Amino acid sequence: MLSPRRVKYLLLNMTLLLFTASAMICLLASIVFLLNPQASYSLPNSLQGLQAALPSYLQIHHGGWWSGEPDYQAASGHTVDKDEWNLLYHLGGNGPWVEKVDGVVEGGIQVPDGCEVDMVHMMSRHGERFPTQKAGNRMISLLERISEVKSTGKELKGALEFLNDWEYFTNSPGEHFEQLTTTGPYAGVLEAFTTGVKLHTRYGHLWNETLHGRTTVWASECDRVIDTARYFSAGFFGLDPKASKLEIVSEAANKGGDTLTPGDTCIKYAQDEEEGHDYGYEMLYKYRATYLSDISKRLANDNEGFDFTDSEIYSMQEMCGFETTVRGSSKWCDVFTKEEWLSFEYARDVIHYYRAGPGNKYAKSMGWLWLNATANLIAEGPDTAGSLYFSFVHDGDIVPMLAALGLFEDAEQLPVDRIAKDRKWKTSQITPMGGRIIFERMNCAVKGSGEGDIYIRLNVNDGIVALEGCNDGPGKSCPLNSFLKHVKTRGEIGGDFRKTCGLAEDAADRLTFLRQPMGKIEEVEVVAVEAVKEKEKEKKKRFWGM
Repeated sequence: MLSPRRVKYLLLNMTLLLFTASAMICLLASIVFLLNPQASYSLPNSLQGLQAALPSYLQIHHGGWWSGEPDYQAASGHTVDKDEWNLLYHLGGNGPWVEKVDGVVEGGIQVPDGCEVDMVHMMSRHGERFPTQKAGNRMISLLERISEVKSTGKELKGALEFLNDWEYFTNSPGEHFEQLTTTGPYAGVLEAFTTGVKLHTRYGHLWNETLHGRTTVWASECDRVIDTARYFSAGFFGLDPKASKLEIVSEAANKGGDTLTPGDTCIKYAQDEEEGHDYGYEMLYKYRATYLSDISKRLANDNEGFDFTDSEIYSMQEMCGFETTVRGSSKWCDVFTKEEWLSFEYARDVIHYYRAGPGNKYAKSMGWLWLNATANLIAEGPDTAGSLYFSFVHDGDIVPMLAALGLFEDAEQLPVDRIAKDRKWKTSQITPMGGRIIFERMNCAVKGSGEGDIYIRLNVNDGIVALEGCNDGPGKSCPLNSFLKHVKTRGEIGGDFRKTCGLAEDAADRLTFLRQPMGKIEEVEVVAVEAVKEKEKEKKKRFWGM
């Protein structure tokens, strides 16, 4: 029997624990409100989502990746055995963020002894989102057809039995499609914020040492990309508006090469029906025809009258990942076998590889724009160019950059009649939702000298990846001069952007906006920001009745 003193001690500890948890919920809820006070979803719903996500957030917060320990952390914060089956690694970019574990350098992300990171350049995909309008409409059409058959009195059996009382993961598709998810442990808003905190823990010293005014963060002109940049900035820079500035880069077709989204400005890429953007879909349809019909037959054996098309089966597999980003799990994931998921994973690899990756003839030229601008800044160095560069885009913008860099090039093009099991190109680990590529500029001291040599290290989703032919530096990094020569050579392979894309000679052929401001903040700008901040405080007071 517990003594009164012991009971009092336990009650005190429980009270402290509940107080801490409540404080964290209030902090995260405040961030959601302050960053998006006029959001289409209500604050109570956002708060519920953060409460649901809190246990996972706590697991992540105490996970090894904060300190750079190589313990294979998954998006959920659980330690992952890279040889153990984990479905999140086979969703082909349609699921939550995961750490790259295949083809990475041993030793994890810790900076090599004698080196320090003095500059960071990141290109990141937006956080976890709902389906696009096109994919979501396909799902709804499938579910409507199932409902029509069910209305005749038939019930689903076998692997699809759960559909008898299952509801789609959004009742407001027009409002939610294309946007970040806001509920569950894999919510896009939560992932973006925690990534900001995570990278602040790793690179915050660069910001603290930067005394040139507000740090600019870039985002392409799309709601989910912009929102990702905002939540990330809150995690990295905090809520002080004087700390960072978001610059939105137009996705308009007339921007030429001065863009974060070259797939929207490369005319030939968009118009070439055989080898352009649609080439990825053509190759996808060829491959998925090798496995989807067998799944349809299997499901039809238990459900007479349900003859599913290839497109409908593919939508079922897509719903597994998308529902997981909303609810944290999905019964759709249990419908398919391990082999069927491996086929789906490869189908997703095929579409990205041929749509804007190494298998597309326009990709290298498009991706070289950002890569070249970044290489020039790295060569200039942090003293005059600044230390931190964060760019937020779509997966279709990251993939061309990797093609230009030549980071995941396979010896042969991906086949569409079978799975290339030893391939380097794995979309799930390269561009999951929230996926990011970070170029770290490292200054490594030379023994007996006060000077240091400069190296470039590539961090892909918290896995260090060696650049083929240029990895003889510390931790498989690439010496600066060798890196610059590599980028120049890859640019020559890709060809001139304007010529490749059929643009006019006077069209922009490079990025001009990617540069940190190197002056003091204008006082008038600070006053304007403070005025906005006061207005937001008044809104908050009215909302809470304060």
